[in-house]
Amino acid sequence: MIQDELLNEGEEQDLFEHFRLVVDKGQSLLRIDKFLMNRMENATRNRIQNAADLGCILVNEKAVKSSYKVKPLDVISIVLPHPPRDTEIYPENIPLNIVFEDEEIVIINKTAGMVVHPGFNNYTGTLVHALAYHFENLPNLNGNYARPGLVHRIDKDTSGLLVISKNEQAMTFLAKQFFDHSIHRKYVALVWGDIAEGGTVSGYIGRSLKDRRVMDIYDTEEKGKWSVTHYKVLERLNYVTLIECELETGRTHQIRAHMQHIGHPLFNDASYGGDKILKGTSFTKYKQFIDNCFSICPRQTLHAKSLGFLHPKTKQELYFETEMPSDMLQLLDKWHKYATTYNENEK
Repeated sequence: MIQDELLNEGEEQDLFEHFRLVVDKGQSLLRIDKFLMNRMENATRNRIQNAADLGCILVNEKAVKSSYKVKPLDVISIVLPHPPRDTEIYPENIPLNIVFEDEEIVIINKTAGMVVHPGFNNYTGTLVHALAYHFENLPNLNGNYARPGLVHRIDKDTSGLLVISKNEQAMTFLAKQFFDHSIHRKYVALVWGDIAEGGTVSGYIGRSLKDRRVMDIYDTEEKGKWSVTHYKVLERLNYVTLIECELETGRTHQIRAHMQHIGHPLFNDASYGGDKILKGTSFTKYKQFIDNCFSICPRQTLHAKSLGFLHPKTKQELYFETEMPSDMLQLLDKWHKYATTYNENEK
């Protein structure tokens, strides 16, 4: 965190660059603290302001205050008194839920809250650190040494199945299946609103122009990558709907962005507006019910339920499926009880 890495006032030290970017040509004037909040994960406005106050934020090699307004093509960098973190992956004894393992692959059922690979502010405690402890000499894809064994990922607060490669042959074979979109992946999600029937969401998905931490759907390929999600209704529970999503493509935040795009954000998805009451009544009792639901499942309600692919050595088709985790099951139970009571009162 920036706040933990600031210079002590009056102390002269060598500074090391930790972050650097060039502002887009079309960027409108915007305070640099607001600008950086949208460009850096886990960086609060207060931390950014503290960094600026201590001269750690440079624009075109000169220190600026947090009120500075960024301009097109400005070169922004953040400097700190120590070198960037060591990128070597150190093994950590973190328990893993291993669904299947042989000489070629491992299937992991990831818990919600676990980051898949190291990144800014997530230097330890990731799935990759756990894999380094449990398995030796995992391969890297395209020389990406921070992600040994990984050919795909799911978000920190999404639970469910991941396939891990144990050797170069398996890595190459699986990566080709993901590239060809021949991997079969199904998710279950609870979304806001009463969805009448299943359907398909498609469009070019890319970073939001307003907030770089989230994705948006565009109608031109210049702004993103083509994405397709097929969904069907599993159960309607008045103000929310349980759905199953099948990915035709696998883009960052694809299901989360797609469901927001059609007006049905995932329940309690803070990044995409699902952590507010979007459907229902104005009664205090209902608001308390929703707050309790958010407490039971304090994350986006998304679970990678199934995974199907060809085995890298035998070429046989494999299929794995896992039950929803306890937090989602408890949440659904609560909605079942609410829907039953609601429907009885409507008679």
